[in-house]
Amino acid sequence: MNTTAAYAAITAKTPLVPYSIERRDPGPHEVLIDILYCGVCHSDIHQVRDEWGGSIFPMVPGHEIVGTVVKAGRHVSKWKIGDTVGVGCFVDSCHECEACKEGEEQFCEAGMSATYNSYEQDGKTLTYGGYSTCITVSEDYVLRIPAGLPLERVAPLLCAGITTYSPLRHFGVKAGDYVAIVGLGGLGHMGVKIAKAMGAFVTVLSHSPGKRDDALALGADDFIATGEKGVFEVNAKRFDFILDTISAKHDYNDYLNLLRRDGTMVLVGIPEPMPLAAGSLVMQRRKLAGSLIGGIRETQEMLDFCAEHNVVSDVEVIPIQKVNEAYERVLKSDVHYRFVIDIASLKKS
Repeated sequence: MNTTAAYAAITAKTPLVPYSIERRDPGPHEVLIDILYCGVCHSDIHQVRDEWGGSIFPMVPGHEIVGTVVKAGRHVSKWKIGDTVGVGCFVDSCHECEACKEGEEQFCEAGMSATYNSYEQDGKTLTYGGYSTCITVSEDYVLRIPAGLPLERVAPLLCAGITTYSPLRHFGVKAGDYVAIVGLGGLGHMGVKIAKAMGAFVTVLSHSPGKRDDALALGADDFIATGEKGVFEVNAKRFDFILDTISAKHDYNDYLNLLRRDGTMVLVGIPEPMPLAAGSLVMQRRKLAGSLIGGIRETQEMLDFCAEHNVVSDVEVIPIQKVNEAYERVLKSDVHYRFVIDIASLKKS
């Protein structure tokens, strides 16, 4: 076992604090990864503060992990010491169900083992995430980081990147499509970059008019301030596809009516329930769907796509000692657009 420095939430009511955890030596098919960077996801805050219920304490958050393989089990064939790798939102699944066999491990019928605030497949070993100096993971749940990309800017791709890439890819967004991204935060800014790299004409929809310049700088072709009078009527039936990244309560019907006939709107945020008018779907044969991260195969595909198109996240790198301050800033939307922890700051403390 390896005693490992980390930051943890001891309860839902207290700030994250320095904490020690144990990481096992790699088993025959596992690798030990020295963590270099870990992104800060809004879902970290939800889970640390038990806003979704069911949180397990003490909790070491973090599921946007980039690091280096430093030990490999004797039967590991996919990785070698020194490889630069990533770990995303889950670290295991049952391997046997239909979803797992099809490379959709995030939908594992037995339940995936999330990278933190979860249990391994034995149902009793608690998982701890990337706000720590190292992590032991099955070789099958590790991702190759393409060479040439700045690692601190790659880390958020392991959640924000795949969360936006997967629905764009799965629902067939292609060059020339008119795509709207709802919300310009950690998810939304990646949606803009990826949709643009796919060749779409991209419009950002935001309640914050002040984000117009940022949206265009990120590559958007147009910007719509949704609080302005008449914008939903003027832009009715304009888009082929809408990616809705907002977790705050909002009216789906307004946005559905921006879709053309046979258009699709996909939710990746989880806001409070909102009434849905059947007519918003029925009258133009529109589709409303949801999407959850992506499997290992698709996440690797996303990383390779991002390397090919030089797509990375816009980040602010912080020492881990500022993580509680970063949480408060996330809640105020005071980040452009993702915090990333430099784990070297933890190794020195």
